[in-house]
Amino acid sequence: MTNQRFARASESMRSRDSQLRAHGFDFLREHADAYVDELIVEFKKEQNQELRCWFLELISEARSPSALRVLAGQLESDDESLRFWAIRGLEMLDTREARHELYRARSNGWIT
Repeated sequence: MTNQRFARASESMRSRDSQLRAHGFDFLREHADAYVDELIVEFKKEQNQELRCWFLELISEARSPSALRVLAGQLESDDESLRFWAIRGLEMLDTREARHELYRARSNGWIT
């Protein structure tokens, strides 16, 4: 996969056209594992809350160990949607480290 395809898809997600947004998201969901590093970069720099949730959902779909820190970092988020995707992503990752982060968040009362 090329970065050009990623750039087009992520730009489509920012379109005002709902069909273009859905097309960009669907493409990235199908290829999330190939673009996890790029998705993490986009998530970190994105200001729009809806897009941040979409990027975190895509990061979760990648099921990549390199996403552990980003997902764990959102367990304390004030945004319920970000917490949801962080939990879901860690559950899908299903590694010892991911389970530890979920346990830690539950112990600290950040999630139930």
